Amino acid sequence: MLGFVLGLVSSNAFEWVVHKYVLHGLGRKKGTYWSFHWHEHHKNVRKADGYDAMYELPLMQSTSKIKEAIGVVSGALMATPLIVVSPGFVAAAWISSGAYYYVHKKAHLDPAWGRKYVPWHVDHHLGPDQHANWCVTTPLFDYIMGTRKPFVGTDAELKRPETTTVSA
Repeated sequence: MLGFVLGLVSSNAFEWVVHKYVLHGLGRKKGTYWSFHWHEHHKNVRKADGYDAMYELPLMQSTSKIKEAIGVVSGALMATPLIVVSPGFVAAAWISSGAYYYVHKKAHLDPAWGRKYVPWHVDHHLGPDQHANWCVTTPLFDYIMGTRKPFVGTDAELKRPETTTVSA
């Protein structure tokens, strides 16, 4: 049981680190493997008020979607050798990876769902500081690291300029 809980916490920390340092660090530079995140995904989501049409495409028709899937599976695979020490930790890593992909995709196909169930992720994309709110599945490590900056439902959100909303 302890291994499973540690796996959940570690997975959230891993999510925070990868999002901050890989997707927004390395990904800020055009032409890098990870640049799809900043230069495609963020651009699309800002323009469409949370929606990203990339998630409508079949996996093999979207380079961005393929790269995200490879990243998610790779993260889970990194924990897999620990199965002999803590099967619960590894199970949590795989469950967390699946949850990440499901939640991220659902939030960008149904922005109203995202606002209701993962407002911290909406804050990441639509708030004034896209370099905060790194967690997708749960904001635990954003709170621990001091990077949680609420936007949804605040006065700042009410004052923002209107954007074009694309419905699914």
